[in-house]
Amino acid sequence: MEVLAVCLNPALDREFVIDNFKIDKLNIVPNEKNTMSPGGKGVNVAVILSHYGVSSIATGFLGGYVGNVLLSELRKKSTLITTSFLRINDETRENIAIADTINHTLTEINSEGPTVSEEDVKKFIKRYEVLVQKVKVVVISGSIPRGVPNSIYGELTKIAKKYNKFVFWEARDEIITDSIKIAFPDVLKYDMRRSEKVLGNILSTEQEYIKAAKDFIKQGAKLVILSYKTIHDFVANEDGVWKFSPKVQIDHSYLLGSGDTFVAAMVYAHLQNKCCLDMARYGYAAAVAKTSYLGKEPPSVGQIEEFLAHITTERVE
Repeated sequence: MEVLAVCLNPALDREFVIDNFKIDKLNIVPNEKNTMSPGGKGVNVAVILSHYGVSSIATGFLGGYVGNVLLSELRKKSTLITTSFLRINDETRENIAIADTINHTLTEINSEGPTVSEEDVKKFIKRYEVLVQKVKVVVISGSIPRGVPNSIYGELTKIAKKYNKFVFWEARDEIITDSIKIAFPDVLKYDMRRSEKVLGNILSTEQEYIKAAKDFIKQGAKLVILSYKTIHDFVANEDGVWKFSPKVQIDHSYLLGSGDTFVAAMVYAHLQNKCCLDMARYGYAAAVAKTSYLGKEPPSVGQIEEFLAHITTERVE
C-alpha cells in the first residue's frame, strides 16, 4: 500500500444542485442533481487517489447505520481502497452541500459528528501504529469528532515519523495549533473555510500571510499552503514564498472538493518524485481544474497537466 488516509470524522455526503436556491421555501431537486457518496476529507483523498491508480488504506472512526452505508459506498468506489475503520457506538455524521450555479453560491451543512470515548481513541492509536508501517505516505485530513483531542494530528505524526513516513495535513487552526506542539508534518495545508485564523490570529494583509508561512517552515514543515481570499494560496518552502493565482475565472459554486483534490494531487506528485514547489503547483493546478465543473469526480492527470498553464506562481519573498 502507498498511502494511509486518516479520516477521523468521516461523513456520508449528500450533494444537491439547486439553481436559484431559496431559503424558507420548498426547493425541488431533480434526481440527476442529487448524489450521495462517502466523504470526509481523508476519505475523499483516498477516493481521488484511486482514480490516479494509487492504493490506500482508509481509517478513522465509524459507527451506526450511516457508518454502514458509508462503508458500503466506499467499498464500491475502488478495489485500490482498503478500509480499516474502528467501530464506535455513536452514529457517523452526514453532510449536505447545496450548489447554486445561477447565484454562484455553495452552501454547506455539516453535522458535528459522533462522540468518541477515550478508550476508543487509545484503540485507534494502536491500530494506526500497525497500519502506518504498511505505507509510504500518511495523509491526516479533516475535522475531528468530539472526545478526540485537538492534538491528535501531532500524536499520529509523531508515530509516523518514528517509521520515517512522509506526512501531509489539512486541518483547521485549532487542530494545527495544538498538534504542532507535538510534531510537524512535512506538508501543512490550512483548511480556512470557516475562519481566516492562523495560530489563533486573524490574518488580513499579504505580508501577514507571508510571515506566517515562513514561520511554519522555520519550525519544521517542508511545504506550507495558506489559502488567501478563497482562490489564491501562499506557498512556502525553505527557498522562499510564492503566491499562486488562477488565470481563469473561478465560480464559487464549483469549489466543492477542490481542497481535497489539491491534497490528493500533491500526494500523487510526491509519489512521482516531484519536489516541494512542483508538488504544490501540481496540487493547485488540480484544484483549479476541479472548479471547471460540478461534482466530486476529480480531474484526470491530463486535465491537471493542461491546467498547469492556467495558473501563475509569483515569487513574493
